[in-house]
Amino acid sequence: MKSTVELDSIDRRILEALQENALLSNAELADRVGSSAASCWRRVRALEVAGVLGPAVRLLDPAAVDRGVNVLCNVRMRSHSRESIGQFEIFVRGRPEIMECYSMSGEWDYLLRIVVADVADYEHFLMRVLLEHPSVGGAASHFALSQTKYTTKLPV
Repeated sequence: MKSTVELDSIDRRILEALQENALLSNAELADRVGSSAASCWRRVRALEVAGVLGPAVRLLDPAAVDRGVNVLCNVRMRSHSRESIGQFEIFVRGRPEIMECYSMSGEWDYLLRIVVADVADYEHFLMRVLLEHPSVGGAASHFALSQTKYTTKLPV
C-alpha cells in the first residue's frame, strides 16, 4: 500500500495549476501559486520524485482522431488462476483501444472502457479479439450515448 505524501497549501496549488495546464512555464507556475521560481522548481521536482506528479501529456479530442464511441464492457473470466489473470492483464495493457481496466468485485471480473470509431469497429474488437482471448469467458457491452462529465483533474 502506498503511503501518502504530506502536501502543504503551495504543493496543492501547484498540483491544481498543473492539472489545469501542464504547459505553464516554471515562472508562470510560481507566479500563479505565490512562490519563488526556485522554490517552485524544487517543489515540482520533489513531487515528481515522490510519484505524485506523473508524466505531462496532452489530451486528445477522441472524435478528432476517429475514436468517438465509448463502450463500457464487463468481462467475466473463464478461470481465476494467477496465470489466467496475468495473461489477461498483459493482453489488456497491449491493446490501445482499451483506455481503462478495473478489476471488479461482484458479478463481473473486469470493467473495460474501450474507444472505437463505430459499432462495426467495436464488433470486430469484441468478436475477433476480446472474446477470442483464452482467459475470457464472457462479456457484456454498454454503449455511452453521451458524456455528461469527463475530467482527469483530481481534487487535492
